[in-house]
Amino acid sequence: MSLTDLHRLSGFEIANRDQASFSFGIEEEFFLSNLNSGEISVHTPDELFEAAHVATDGRVDREFLQSQVEVATPPLYCFKEARTEMLYIRRVLAAYAKEHNLAILACGTHPEGNWQNAVQSDKERYNRVMDSLQMIGERNLLCGMHVHVELPDPTRRVDIMRRVLPYLPLLLALSTSSPFWHSRPTGLKGYRLAAYDELPRTGIPELFGDTAEYEIYVESLVNAAVMPDASHLWWMIRPSVKYPTLELRAPDSCTRVEDALSVAALYRALIRHLFYNVNCNADIDSVDRALIVENKWRVQRYGTKTVFVTKKGEEKIENFLEKTLAMVAEDAQILNCEAEIAQCRDILLNGSSADMQMKIYLDALSKGSEKEAIENVINWIIDTTTQKS
Repeated sequence: MSLTDLHRLSGFEIANRDQASFSFGIEEEFFLSNLNSGEISVHTPDELFEAAHVATDGRVDREFLQSQVEVATPPLYCFKEARTEMLYIRRVLAAYAKEHNLAILACGTHPEGNWQNAVQSDKERYNRVMDSLQMIGERNLLCGMHVHVELPDPTRRVDIMRRVLPYLPLLLALSTSSPFWHSRPTGLKGYRLAAYDELPRTGIPELFGDTAEYEIYVESLVNAAVMPDASHLWWMIRPSVKYPTLELRAPDSCTRVEDALSVAALYRALIRHLFYNVNCNADIDSVDRALIVENKWRVQRYGTKTVFVTKKGEEKIENFLEKTLAMVAEDAQILNCEAEIAQCRDILLNGSSADMQMKIYLDALSKGSEKEAIENVINWIIDTTTQKS
């Protein structure tokens, strides 16, 4: 497929903006690897980013490390448009990367990536972050997916952030794509957040009672010169500084576009439901938060096979998903994303990217070397990122 053909994929019209539409945007982070060896690329050419940035109308940019790339959709209003947009960006970027003998990989951790070889991208913000984090910044060889959802009343974002916390482990489980670290299986399905938790201000946010409490927290850190602004809060979810959105940051970068759309659709429906049902999870307390933290860990370990902990005892992830889907059924219908949300069941049934990576690895390992098994995983990620297989 030529670049001209790829450009035509983006030729859709955005619907007229509706304040109550809960418009959304999706940001994805990818790794750049040598097209032949699959090894992660340490130094990446500016020409690649400049060309892809122009070709996609500004949707492509560098990320924190040179081996990473960030892409972002414009504000969207339906998931048919989202799928077209995301495939368009991935395929255009992959085509330009190929001109430099590079490939893109959508996954939370690169199967063979070595952080000790990583090189920081040259941006003022990244320079400040690296100066603050030191070696922890160098180890940030991780890729996630962020989903922004715009609220009709952005002043309610902190309240809804608190009430959506119980669903973050579920959204993470559906996206898990990081079972490897430094060319070896970690035993975890979602290692990315285990590594990411080395950074400050990560994980599950505190239970802020209202916007005023949140703002006091932010102002305290800014006034103490701990951070320049709230964009340096790297929780699994946060009120965006740049947009009037609530930004989900929990998911791994989804190898399959369909998985990314399912996670984004479920999150969007949850936000709408909580916006119009103010009593839902209004009584969330410190015990609930502690159980959410435990469930986050269990998802990192077991992914789609997680058994959650609740105040009433254990609950299979399938049961938790079904209750969640029933709760947001009307919201999904109104937002016209019933098919995407239903796909969540298929992810639990057939496995996430992490499950597939481990299956490919173990199958190949039984027939060859560990190096060959890792290479097979990398090749699957490359092909699946742009849906070549």
